[in-house]
Amino acid sequence: MKVVAMGQRVVVLDTNVLLHDPEAPSNFGSDRIVVPIQVIEEIDRFKRDPSEKGRNARRVARLLDGLRERGNLADGVPLNTDGSATLEVAFCRAETLAKLPPELQGGGGDNNILAVALESIQSMGLGEPPEVVLITKDTNLRIKADAVGLKAEDYTSDKVAIDDLFPGARSVKVNPALINQLHQNGQLDISDLPSDDVRSLQPNEGVTLVNAERPDHTFLARQNGASGQLKPLQWLQRSHLGRMKPRNREQSFALDLLLDPTVELVTLVGKAGTGKTLLAIAAGLHQVADEHQYARLLVTRPPISLGKEIGFLPGSLEEKLAPWMQPIVDNLDFLTGDAVKNNQSEDRRRHGGGPKSSWADLRGMGLLEVEAINYIRGRSIPHQFMVVDEAQNLTPHEVKTIVTRVGEGTKIVFTGDPYQIDNPYVDAESNGLTWLAERLKGQTIVGHMTLKRGERSNLAELAANML
Repeated sequence: MKVVAMGQRVVVLDTNVLLHDPEAPSNFGSDRIVVPIQVIEEIDRFKRDPSEKGRNARRVARLLDGLRERGNLADGVPLNTDGSATLEVAFCRAETLAKLPPELQGGGGDNNILAVALESIQSMGLGEPPEVVLITKDTNLRIKADAVGLKAEDYTSDKVAIDDLFPGARSVKVNPALINQLHQNGQLDISDLPSDDVRSLQPNEGVTLVNAERPDHTFLARQNGASGQLKPLQWLQRSHLGRMKPRNREQSFALDLLLDPTVELVTLVGKAGTGKTLLAIAAGLHQVADEHQYARLLVTRPPISLGKEIGFLPGSLEEKLAPWMQPIVDNLDFLTGDAVKNNQSEDRRRHGGGPKSSWADLRGMGLLEVEAINYIRGRSIPHQFMVVDEAQNLTPHEVKTIVTRVGEGTKIVFTGDPYQIDNPYVDAESNGLTWLAERLKGQTIVGHMTLKRGERSNLAELAANML
């Protein structure tokens, strides 16, 4: 009979947890991990899947196979050096399954997993029954577990509370002398700020210095990740972006991050219409075409549709990608003025030339590349300004895969709205965009900005706030 140490929980893992995060067993401290045999069978069925699920299934199988070297999985093997955490593979006994309500006695994956969890309460030693928790991302299974008296929880080790997401900027009331000092010297030691703000200020965080005597007087600055000092938005001030001008403080901070070559990764989070994609495209195009900071602008986004699929798209890869990349084309048209010029180009149409396409021109000059995110694995991407749009539809594993493709001299920008997710396997708290922003917070070469104010139109702002 297996014995559970005092205070040790028994954690039963569902298949979807392991497919979501193959490293999940190592994220429960000193708990005793139980993997039902039904989970192993389901993992085996997924191993040939070409998607991320298949890759994770193969990863899980290799990890469990490696644990066999430490002992018999049926008896439990140690997960850490001191042996406080263990993992075992458990079977469902017929007599335990028979104790389930009649509606759940037909067998099947979920019911067998419930039976293993119920059996764990009775088989883990004498005395007080241990705390047994079923960890699953399946909401229906959590409801079933609650109905039979089992404690069930979602897998939350990679979740980020969206309301607690790092905003990327703050306001600080200061003596007007400090604002004058920053304006004259071009920098300010952060130790001169109020102590609470100094302790919590993050690298590359935007700071609005508010004159304590005249609150309507403000000065925008950013903590420099390398030096740790406050500096004015120098990159924004020295760049000429044409018709692209920031319309609020958050956009100013975001553009300064996007234009600073020492910030190698930027995450932009915000509701629809806040200008995330437009800012990223504008900054990237400026640094590629005007400043020659990067070799080309690389744009990619996950091909996940809003509603039902319309079927396979005909044509070449470029033609198949065209509908997914149309939002990027719209932003390029706005930046280059094509949306206006095309409506007034009757002379060109008369001569058979058709409307001029900034998209086609930039691609023809080698300044713009469109990459299907499905085929990015295995690539190395040096000296490029890379924009990953609609990143809220990516899983943490997919985001990690993309970031690890970045080569020397490349800057990568992730944009997205966590409240507009079309991927059924992630939500506002478990998507790759918010996960990335939280996990890399505090790194000197990483910047983040949460954009709050919509600038697309009054109607778009009204819909984003009230619908």
